[in-house]
Amino acid sequence: MKNVGIVLAAGRGKRMHTTVQKQYLLLCGKPVLYYSLKVFQDCPFIDELILVTGKDEIDYCQEEIVRKFNLDKVKKIVPGGKERYHSVYEGLKAAGECGLVFIHDGARPFVDQGILERTRNAAEAFRACVAGMPVKDTIKLSDGSGTAVETPRRDLVWMVQTPQVFDCALIREAYRKLMESDGTLAVTDDAMVLETMEGKKVHLVEGSYRNIKITTPEDLLVGEAFLKAENA
Repeated sequence: MKNVGIVLAAGRGKRMHTTVQKQYLLLCGKPVLYYSLKVFQDCPFIDELILVTGKDEIDYCQEEIVRKFNLDKVKKIVPGGKERYHSVYEGLKAAGECGLVFIHDGARPFVDQGILERTRNAAEAFRACVAGMPVKDTIKLSDGSGTAVETPRRDLVWMVQTPQVFDCALIREAYRKLMESDGTLAVTDDAMVLETMEGKKVHLVEGSYRNIKITTPEDLLVGEAFLKAENA
C-alpha cells in the first residue's frame, strides 16, 4: 500500500510577530514550507503528499510552492481546521487507504532522509513512532505557580519532533474517536491522540537536533545559519 505524507501548514504562528504565517516566510530565498516538502518529494518510499493549509492560502500554495518547485507528489491541498488536530483529521480523510502515514509540521524545514528512513523502519516494526531527541538541559516540573516541584531524570526526557509515523488505519481510528469525544482533551501531538484514544504505546526514534521548528524570529536566524553552513 502507498505511504502518504501529511504536511501541516495551517498554523497562524502568533509568536513570530509577523502578518505572514511562519511557514511562508522566506528562508534563504525560499518559503520555509518548501524545504520539508522537498525532502518528502525526494524520498523514494513516500508515494503521495497531502498539504493542509488555510483555505485562503490554497491557491498560493498551488502556484507559488507546488507548481513553482515541481513538487508533483503533492496530490491534494486541503483546508485545515481551527486547531492542529482538526487539520490532521482533514489530512487523514484526504489520504484515503494507505499503509503508513507520516504527519509532519511544515514549519520544520530541516527534516532529512535519515529521519524519514528511521521513522519508516520503526513504524513498520511498532505501528506507531515519533521522531525526537533526548533533552540537553535539566528539566523542572512546575506546580503552575512558578515553583519547581520535581526534576525528572534527564536521560528519560525527550523533546518530541515530527514526523510522527503510524499505521494509517490505527491513527485514523484514534482521530475518529477524538473527533467524536466531548473535546475536553488538550491534544498537543498525534502520539497523544493514539495513547489516549487507543491506549497504544508509541516508539521513540532519533530525529535530529537540527530538526527545529520555526516558531520565533530567532529560529529563522538559526535556520539561515544551518543552510549557509550546508552550502559553504
